[in-house]
Amino acid sequence: MTGLDFIASVLKNPFNKELFARLGRMRLRECHLTAGCLFQTKWNEISGCAPEWGIKDYDVFYFDKQDLSWEAEDQVVRRVTAETADLPIKVEIKNQARVHLWYGDRFGGEYPQLQSARAGIDLYLISCTSVGIEIETGNLYAPNGLGDLNSGVLRMNPRNPKPHLFRHKAESYRKRWAWLEIIEGSCL
Repeated sequence: MTGLDFIASVLKNPFNKELFARLGRMRLRECHLTAGCLFQTKWNEISGCAPEWGIKDYDVFYFDKQDLSWEAEDQVVRRVTAETADLPIKVEIKNQARVHLWYGDRFGGEYPQLQSARAGIDLYLISCTSVGIEIETGNLYAPNGLGDLNSGVLRMNPRNPKPHLFRHKAESYRKRWAWLEIIEGSCL
């Protein structure tokens, strides 16, 4: 599967397509549609399900280091929420420049201060889920390639090795897509 094939699959989900258009008008810095709304749409295609089936939320990352306050991020969250209020989906938007400020309190453990939105995508718990599409350019970012994603192979991401959290997340995916294969360890 090529990057263009993956993007074509992702855009079969009407909510992904709509988010691309709406987020493009907002011009957020380093804005990416990322995570489950992408790889789960592909898994739905492979499974013969509707493109939007089983997707709990639609993740959006952006990177703005100019103002790391919660208030600044909240303004962006409110803008995106207002812009997508008519859609029957949950949109989660996070400024990757400030994740290190709250991650430990929410999930435990330390989190590095990131230098880009893509750096946040690099740290997903499961290697094949590290995918994003930049809104401004339409370019796919898949640092671990698309082979495991297309094959349904779930491996722990060696850039963020957290075995307990990996196992929990992988099992939650396998409950919806039973054909997924969980591989223990952190090898790519």
